[in-house]
Amino acid sequence: MEIWAQNYDPLNNPWMSTILAALPIIVLLGSIAIFHLRIHLAAILGLVVAVAVALFIFRMPAEAVTATTLYGGAYGLFPIGWIVLNLIFLYQLTVDKGLFKLIRQHLSSIAPDPRIQVILIAFAFGAFFEGAAGFGTPVAITAAILIQLGFRPLAACGLSLIANTAPVAFGALGTPIIALAAVTDLDILKLSAMVGRQLPFFSVIVPFWVIWAMAGFRGMMGVWPAALTAGLSFAIVQFLVSNYHGPWLVDIFASIASIASIILLLKFWQPKTLWELPVADDTVPINNEPVVVKKKDMVRAWTPWFILVVFIFAWGVPTVKTALNTVSAPQFEVAYLHKLVKRTPPIAPLPTLEKPAKTEEAVFKLNWISATGTGILFAAIVAGFAIGYSLKEMLKVYIETLWRVRFSLITIAAMLALGYVTKYSGADATLGLALAKTGVLYPFFGTMLGWLGVALTGSDTASNVLFGSLQTITAKQTDVSPVLMAAANSSGGVMGKMVDAQSIVVASTATNWYGHEGQILRYVFFHSIALAALVGILVFLQAYVVPFSDMVVK
Repeated sequence: MEIWAQNYDPLNNPWMSTILAALPIIVLLGSIAIFHLRIHLAAILGLVVAVAVALFIFRMPAEAVTATTLYGGAYGLFPIGWIVLNLIFLYQLTVDKGLFKLIRQHLSSIAPDPRIQVILIAFAFGAFFEGAAGFGTPVAITAAILIQLGFRPLAACGLSLIANTAPVAFGALGTPIIALAAVTDLDILKLSAMVGRQLPFFSVIVPFWVIWAMAGFRGMMGVWPAALTAGLSFAIVQFLVSNYHGPWLVDIFASIASIASIILLLKFWQPKTLWELPVADDTVPINNEPVVVKKKDMVRAWTPWFILVVFIFAWGVPTVKTALNTVSAPQFEVAYLHKLVKRTPPIAPLPTLEKPAKTEEAVFKLNWISATGTGILFAAIVAGFAIGYSLKEMLKVYIETLWRVRFSLITIAAMLALGYVTKYSGADATLGLALAKTGVLYPFFGTMLGWLGVALTGSDTASNVLFGSLQTITAKQTDVSPVLMAAANSSGGVMGKMVDAQSIVVASTATNWYGHEGQILRYVFFHSIALAALVGILVFLQAYVVPFSDMVVK
């Protein structure tokens, strides 16, 4: 097959090309939010529309469309679906042994107020897992814990998604920033520092925001010392590490500082009145009165999660990952796709003799040993033995878990296939160019482009790969700092994490609330748009008002 060059205005009408490029997303979100279609069916329908648009509008060769669909679906199952499956397996092991009840009682004794539980678990504890693993891990864990603390499924999912924003740009040991530096040829430390001059503002805001969404303004003011302590300690460490060290350990250090600060605060301060969780038909009433948990029981209840932290952290260390990959990590070039699709200007820079036009790679990496999901599986097996399971009992629970998450895996595979078809056909770039043509308002809309990228792909890393080059090219054309706009793509993207279908499916699966994804989407959509707009305003001010857009700590 000859190399196929993408065309970002296939109808020679920018408006019509953009509308048709957006059609798969419109169909997907509309069928979920308006027509209440089950999300795996909506994802399949959106994929069918994306394939039709790629074939008949963007004129992508049929072989390449087929290969892209299979490639995206495979990536959805591995590594993302692999993470979800094994994480739910570990969770189910602890539930079946009654250990989650003990965790609930212990957390209730530390922080009896549900508002502080959200700050401690969804924001601070979730940030640690975001920094160590990413890819939906923090949302699954924190939503599952909140359910056990008596939160309604909608609140557990929605609050976990809102809280999992500020750490995303530095998630998985800085992977989004590392990828951004690779596609833009910008200095990774400058990008890290610039993102670290944008997100700390929102690290302070998010604890207040998530409690406001949960309990209203008066409820938020009742725990403002806890929200301020959690946000400020996280933001300060986030700024210092990102500016003076780099992107790799930002979330790890910031989350530990936030958790320690909250626990220390609670030794000297407690809210005057305890806020009670609303009880509904879909919630088992839970008494959140402090319960004395025996030390032996407490250690046993937390043991699986301590084991998980150790394994996830170890699997995330680059030297460990490299060593595991030397054992077995086969890679497969995708036939009819690998280096057969070419991005064109202005998405790609104009080719030169020194830098000829690059073709898009399509390599499926089956790093089955070093994958985060494998680390989680090993953690689950070790934890299973530690809490009294036999191998036969664990196998039975694993089969039950696989059946439970079957629709989630179908959804994730279809969603990633849709995202890949959108990417390789050039439809994503058509949407990006529409936002980029906004003149002096480009810093604001360029930030929203990052939001769009994550909302479409479910990954800040993927959004940076898709739009990082476009951001730098357009920034130079509009006389704005390329470092600022590349960083804005990542910072704006984090707010799209709460509305992407992948994250919503992970949350609904973890809380055993599959089939209600439309309600979750409606719950978080306003918060996602509003926070992304605030990031856009900050970036606009950095571009034109605050004279430090190019100043980066050396």
